[in-house]
Amino acid sequence: MHSKNILTAGKKIEETGKALIMIHGRGSTARNILSLDGDLDVTDYTLIAPQATNNSWYPYSFLESPSRNEPWLSSAIQLIGEVVDDLAKLVGKKNIYFLGFSQGACLTLEFVTRNADKYGGCIAFTGGLIGDKIYAENYKGDFQLTPIFIGTGDPDPHVPLERVHDTTTILKSMNASVTEKVYARIGHTIIQDEFDHANAIFSAKKDVPHP
Repeated sequence: MHSKNILTAGKKIEETGKALIMIHGRGSTARNILSLDGDLDVTDYTLIAPQATNNSWYPYSFLESPSRNEPWLSSAIQLIGEVVDDLAKLVGKKNIYFLGFSQGACLTLEFVTRNADKYGGCIAFTGGLIGDKIYAENYKGDFQLTPIFIGTGDPDPHVPLERVHDTTTILKSMNASVTEKVYARIGHTIIQDEFDHANAIFSAKKDVPHP
């Protein structure tokens, strides 16, 4: 199961009033996802990166039945929830942002869609909702026009385009303001245009007052 092993970077939360939760991919690390800060307009954010046990949030493909990825999937969602609860006490959910890549993007999308609310924003670099199919009954809440960006390659070796489209449909039905971008033959990586879309979200609300 996942322990609460959290790395932080940037200014203290008391100075910024805004937090970006960064969720790494399979086989990667919290330190690695934090290194994206050089491509992101987040100098006025506190960066929070949980570390997965054994560098993986769940053992099998995100397209497997959720039960096959238990108990790791539920443990990962619980861990993100604890981080969000801790931050919300300090800055409110409207000042919490999310970013994930690959497996981390899938976990990011799964968490926020199970717990839809007015967040600052959400960035998913190559990911979709988790499961052998979309389990709409797992998703509840109202995003209240939270900006969400999903970028993906076509084709991508791990994330089918159809799942990305289906994820966008669910998010929009829950009142999210979704931008989905599909890039031809980019491979399983992050390109500059995706960083630009992320930075548009990060730059839009630099003066959100503390609750």
